[in-house]
Amino acid sequence: MAIGVVLLAAGGSSRLGRPKQLLLHEGRSLVRRAAESALAAECGPVVVVLGAHREAVTSELTGLPVRTVEHADWAAGPGGSLVAGVRALTQDATVDAVLVMLCDQLRVDSAHLRALVETWQRTGAAVVASTYEGTQGVPALFSRAVFPELEALGPEQGARRVIARDASRVAEVPLPGGGEDVDTAADLARLR
Repeated sequence: MAIGVVLLAAGGSSRLGRPKQLLLHEGRSLVRRAAESALAAECGPVVVVLGAHREAVTSELTGLPVRTVEHADWAAGPGGSLVAGVRALTQDATVDAVLVMLCDQLRVDSAHLRALVETWQRTGAAVVASTYEGTQGVPALFSRAVFPELEALGPEQGARRVIARDASRVAEVPLPGGGEDVDTAADLARLR
């Protein structure tokens, strides 16, 4: 079964004041680190959705076997970027599930992504979500059955809306510290 990845990297990082996708953590930019984790999890194809800072972010992906998709209306919200990425993947009829991830979740690695895939393969759940800090969120895997719900998201909506729609169809994989991401200067200081 083919599992495509949508890596959301289109945001403008307005709270941070500079492109978070390009911040270095352990010697690699956040966007490259996330893309490499997706590839190491043996998922594919990997689609990286770009918007703000498109050229600089693209240069961070040099040499990686990923496909980039530009979402011109990225500023309207994350939902549009997610829809653009899912549509890019669903053109391929062989994709049975989509793994949605962000580039700024520092606790996400290839082992966690593989755990999401393995849980889906074992349970057959329509949605497999990461759990952290009392919530369900991304990275999350969505089976083909829920692709229409992802594609119907409005610009201001995110994957959590689909995750929360029906708890009975969601399997969970714990992600300790999963809520730790980079949005502000304080987050950046903690990152270093």
